[in-house]
Amino acid sequence: MTRTPYTDSPVVTTTVRLLAPFVLTYGLFTMFHGTSSVGGGFQGGVVAAATVITLAFALGIRQTADWLDGRALAALVVAGPLVFGAVALAGVAAGGAFLQFDVLPVPKATVYATEAVEIGIGATVGAVIVALFVRLADGYEEPSAPGSTATATATDGGREPVAALATHDAPGEVPRDE
Repeated sequence: MTRTPYTDSPVVTTTVRLLAPFVLTYGLFTMFHGTSSVGGGFQGGVVAAATVITLAFALGIRQTADWLDGRALAALVVAGPLVFGAVALAGVAAGGAFLQFDVLPVPKATVYATEAVEIGIGATVGAVIVALFVRLADGYEEPSAPGSTATATATDGGREPVAALATHDAPGEVPRDE
């Protein structure tokens, strides 16, 4: 199965494909090092979500939305509160108080508990931003070239303009001004 590029520019799609793994790695680094350096779950989650959104702009919003699993996004949205609840109640389970980490039988329990909460926050923030983007872009329709029609014709090489994303059809190439 080949994907039709969303943009007509091979430079944009190639650049985004090359840079996306590095930007995502930076987002994860920012998320994981929130307790010892600048950053944290919120910032890392935003950078990770920005990577997905950039891929959507370069490769196609509908194709990216189809690639994303709605159940996985929902699970990531719920992950933050669940992780926080588990971390907060861990002290109670170990015989201490709510959010009391010194009773846990783990060295540096406060650091690990904070890291777990940061990862949960990052997962929730990233998933919420991506879900909102996909939901807002769902009603977006690519503007057609001046004088073109909303359906594919023989004059445009049989290419279909990008359909309204709400129809969940796989779009063709973006029409070009010729």
